[in-house]
Amino acid sequence: MTGAPRADRAPLRLVLMRHAKSSWKTDAPTDHARPLNKRGRRAAPKVGAELARRGWAPDAVLSSDSARTVETWERMRGSLGAASEARFFRQLYHASTEEVRVAAAALGEDVRTALMLGHNPGWEEAVEWLTGEEAVMKTGSAALMSTEHATWTDAMAAPGGWRLHEVLSPRDLG
Repeated sequence: MTGAPRADRAPLRLVLMRHAKSSWKTDAPTDHARPLNKRGRRAAPKVGAELARRGWAPDAVLSSDSARTVETWERMRGSLGAASEARFFRQLYHASTEEVRVAAAALGEDVRTALMLGHNPGWEEAVEWLTGEEAVMKTGSAALMSTEHATWTDAMAAPGGWRLHEVLSPRDLG
C-alpha cells in the first residue's frame, strides 16, 4: 500500500529554513555571492542548537548553493551535532515549490529528518503548499513539519499532507 503510514517507521520530518540574515553592504558581485552579516553569523548556530535540543537534527541536508546558505549551514552544523554533510544545488537558489518537492522526493528511505536551506518567496510558498498553513519565514526562520507518509516521494506528492509544528525564529531564541 503506497503512501500508507508504517508502524515500524518514525514520521518523516522536514525543516525548511531560510538562510540567516545576509549583508547588503558587500563587494559581492552578485546576489548569489552575498555573505551573512554579523547578526546572521550569530543567529545560525542558535537555530542549529535549538533544532538539536528539540531532537530535529537532520539525517540529510539539501541547500541552495548561494554564499549565504552555505555560510548558514557552516555556522550551524557544529551546534547541531549532525553527522550529515550538506549537498548544495543551484536549482534550490530561489527555488519554487516544485523544485523543493523534486529535491525532497529524491531523499532515501534512511532519511527520516531532512533540512532544506533556501530563500523566499519559495520557502513560504512551499510551507503553505505542504501544510495548507501560511508561515512568515523571516531570515533565519525554520519551519518544522512532519507527515505520516511512508516515503518522501509520496509525502511530496500530497499537498496539505504535512503538519506544521512551529516556525522557529532566531529573534525568539535569545
